[in-house]
Amino acid sequence: MTDIPSVWARPKKGREQPALSRDQIVSEAIKLLDTEGLDALSMRNLGKRLDAGATSIYRHVANKDELIELAIDEVYGEIEVPSASATEWRAGVAASAQSMRAMINRHPWVGSVLGQVGLSYLGPNVMHMSDRMLALFEKGGFDLVAANRAMRLVLSYVIGAGVGEAAWLTSLARSGLSEAEWAERVFPIAKATAAPYPRLLAAFETADAEDMFTYGLDALLDGLVAKR
Repeated sequence: MTDIPSVWARPKKGREQPALSRDQIVSEAIKLLDTEGLDALSMRNLGKRLDAGATSIYRHVANKDELIELAIDEVYGEIEVPSASATEWRAGVAASAQSMRAMINRHPWVGSVLGQVGLSYLGPNVMHMSDRMLALFEKGGFDLVAANRAMRLVLSYVIGAGVGEAAWLTSLARSGLSEAEWAERVFPIAKATAAPYPRLLAAFETADAEDMFTYGLDALLDGLVAKR
């Protein structure tokens, strides 16, 4: 028996209980995380939503961390990575990055748990995504070592940018305001606060989140091409 705290390091049990499957548990856990956030996730709350006792859930996962590992891998399955044989490598990497960014915005809790639980990078969806991205970089002339480094840097960039965007969207949702209403109320305050700093004020007025993400990704890829 392994003592590594990860669902991916624990041997699978036999046939799943027909009354409540692991897929059902993970699907409902993601819905709970999406609507109520990480703090609301518990075996008790999940059991209520599934109309089942916590014991039924423990047949499939040993603890909350294992449940989060499974949820992470499930949402990573939403990321679309083009086949290296069907696209230009850089366009494929950019499309993958945008798809991952969109996934984080749909599931804003993801950024706060990556790297904190178990061996989430061993999930089948995460590994499938990683393998396809490595193939894109190899098509771009990177050897395997360089491709692995490049992939990890791109993923780190997307996660970092995505966490910031997800935090903003979460705050917006909690405020009950639309994005236009928020801007109408907050932007005048930001401008007044930045008034003593002309450069900063000008930067506020020209900021564009979409342009910033694309600019950063292009700059990163340019640097990686120069280093390959």
